[in-house]
Amino acid sequence: MVTLWPFMASILHYRVLLMTNHGVKTSTDDAPGRWSWWLGALMVLWVMGAVGGLWIVWAYENGPGAAAEVTDRWPAGTSLQPATDRPTLVLLAHPQCTCTRASLGELAEALARARVRPKTYVVFLKPSSFEDGWEKTGLWETASALPDTTVVRDDDGLEAIRFGAATSGQTMLYDARGTLLFSGGITGARAHAGNNAGRSAVVELLNHRQADQTLTNVFGCALFAADRP
Repeated sequence: MVTLWPFMASILHYRVLLMTNHGVKTSTDDAPGRWSWWLGALMVLWVMGAVGGLWIVWAYENGPGAAAEVTDRWPAGTSLQPATDRPTLVLLAHPQCTCTRASLGELAEALARARVRPKTYVVFLKPSSFEDGWEKTGLWETASALPDTTVVRDDDGLEAIRFGAATSGQTMLYDARGTLLFSGGITGARAHAGNNAGRSAVVELLNHRQADQTLTNVFGCALFAADRP
């Protein structure tokens, strides 16, 4: 707010010059009231702008991404091999999405709390139009450090399409027979770590308990452009 004062002062000074040049009375007696009125009006406008900006940020952080279009079985055609002796977890991600760092952190927490550790895939989108190594960000390194986790490069998002994913952070958990147990996000908002319904559901299911929710909102960047055919 302090940085706006020079801007406000310049506007007020310009206003006084205009009034003076046009023969408008600007006596010493009237100046304090006039300055006070304009200052008050500018303050109201600034507060309205600040509140509006905060609302936009809040809406963005709490607005979920597009949900996955999933089936209740392991998808046909995928190159990923599911486990037959334990659950399989798949997290699909955009390597440049800062929101996904929280998803990977929540995945690490879920794996640490699970009695049964699933076979885990973290699948990173790699458009063919970008050079090799574009996907090798810090998120890739973080995912590579997770236990029993295979990190996969997803050329042109073919695996994301097969799994029906549209948003970075989309997570699916399948049982040993390939039946979908959970689909959704494992954070409570964009880039927010901490206890949430998605992570809790994954932990409960991996510990052979009933989950309160098996479908949750996913918070992250879009995997594909909106005009993708």
